[in-house]
Amino acid sequence: MINYLELAQQILNAVGGTENIISMAHCATRLRLIIKDREKIEDDNVEAIEGVKGVFFTAGQYQIILGTGVVNKVYEEAAKLGVSTSNKTEQTQVAQKNTNKVQQFIRTLADVFVPIIPAIVATGLFLGLKGAILNPSVLAIFGFTPDSIPTYITTFIAILTETAFAFLPALVCWSSFRVFGGTPVLGILLGLMLVSNALPNAYAIADPNSGVSPIMVFGFIPMVGYQGSIIPALVSGYIGSKIEKYLRKKVPNSLDLVFTPFLTLLFSALLALFAIGPIFHYVENLLLMVGTYVMDLPYGIGGFIIGFSWMFIVVTGVHHVFNVLELSLLAATGLNPFNAIISMATVAQGAACLAVARKAKKKSVKEIGPSATVSAWLGITEPAIFGVNMRYSLKPMLVASFISGIAGLICMIVNLAGTANGVTGIAGTLLYVYDVKQLLLYLGISIATAVATYFLTLLFGVPDEVMEEK
Repeated sequence: MINYLELAQQILNAVGGTENIISMAHCATRLRLIIKDREKIEDDNVEAIEGVKGVFFTAGQYQIILGTGVVNKVYEEAAKLGVSTSNKTEQTQVAQKNTNKVQQFIRTLADVFVPIIPAIVATGLFLGLKGAILNPSVLAIFGFTPDSIPTYITTFIAILTETAFAFLPALVCWSSFRVFGGTPVLGILLGLMLVSNALPNAYAIADPNSGVSPIMVFGFIPMVGYQGSIIPALVSGYIGSKIEKYLRKKVPNSLDLVFTPFLTLLFSALLALFAIGPIFHYVENLLLMVGTYVMDLPYGIGGFIIGFSWMFIVVTGVHHVFNVLELSLLAATGLNPFNAIISMATVAQGAACLAVARKAKKKSVKEIGPSATVSAWLGITEPAIFGVNMRYSLKPMLVASFISGIAGLICMIVNLAGTANGVTGIAGTLLYVYDVKQLLLYLGISIATAVATYFLTLLFGVPDEVMEEK
């Protein structure tokens, strides 16, 4: 039984005491500390504490991996011991003072897109269930056909599966206003303006048989709806929030309630529809073209590149950038082949972690390994990566990355694709139930990836350091 108070006290002692901590927050698996003096902390001493699965310093934060269900309890006990607490947004603002511009940009993107992921995941699961329930073969088992489904049921299913992507710009604008200091409800309204029914629908324009074309402003600026667009909404939200903050400083307090929202939306909508939208929609299409080009490289080469490099990308923290690509793929095609590739990467890392723990003689590794493996297979790989696979040697990481590269290659060859992003591993299975063949391929490749990684790690990837009992 874990004594969370004792564990919290040991951690505080190892990082230089409460006086060395500026603030503390936590995420799903990690205790995040903003510290005064990094030199006071010996990582080995922190990692030696029973219950700690690894440590690393990134983006101005000293992060201690404790695992799901543990980190929140340790956080509560540490707070009782006098550590200053903050929410993740406040702590990120402090941490960014010690990070470079690239790190700040990546962190900001994460802050914008991570809150949106639950909506996309829920929609993806609805899409998966829709594909399974309305599959003609499944319906035939019960004596039905697609035409025999009542209209109210198909309409309800359409509402569940189409709303998030139809109003995706509203979600992005809302989150952008929230992150950049604007009023979130103004962000929602600006995003809804980008998909107003008064504008030619983007999906209809993309269909050559629809007869719908853009409204041309001054003969050369296309005025269209931005259904499913990400980058135009992101940039519009950023600029809109800056306009609002500027107006808050200039407009007299007695007029602020009326004129600041009015002018914010007026100027933001003008820029969004006549400048930002047309320019950055083109940029978004270029990004989508590059992403699909890599994934469409012959013989599944793109899948191998992504699969092999994914966990190294995760380690650097820049993986949040790919949310834009995944959401763009989903909005454009309804499917996300990227998800299948990175799912295999999480499966491989978990299997490598389990193999190292199985063969290791070092007690701490044998204790951490099984729980870190389960965490990785549920989509949270940090305990496996930092607690085992990279902690002593890169060998387990390289074996897992090589196998996940092979798995990614196979995923591309067989056209495996999910219906959402943000969910991988075991939980990601639900994104493939829309088609029996896709589901079987996902399960088959996942199991093969896990088995191959496990045995190859046992043979070639176990670090010598974990074979020492002390």
